[in-house]
Amino acid sequence: QVQLVESGGGLVQPGGSLRLSCEVSVGTFSIYAMGWYRRAPGKQRELVAAITSGGSTNYVDSVKGRFTISRDNAKNTVYLQMNSLKPEDTAVYYCKAYRTIREYWGQGTQVTVSS
Repeated sequence: QVQLVESGGGLVQPGGSLRLSCEVSVGTFSIYAMGWYRRAPGKQRELVAAITSGGSTNYVDSVKGRFTISRDNAKNTVYLQMNSLKPEDTAVYYCKAYRTIREYWGQGTQVTVSS
């Protein structure tokens, strides 16, 4: 059973930073692509950032230049560094591990950007 546990969410003022972490309990973490998604109130879930097993990354346009996804295969962990946060970044953030037809989700962590 693959489990994903997110952490690092919280309340931050506009312009602030947070780093989300997602630890994955699987013996072959390095072969999985990883993604960070978010669901804002009243909106559909969207892909925020993704990183392949080889380290290639992509981002939704709204976070480019502000968010950075990275992974540490030795720690079975993927990170999302979020800088210059805006109120519109407020959402529940989820991480996903996926490979071919298999995908696994974490439980989510709340990020609230407000003054």
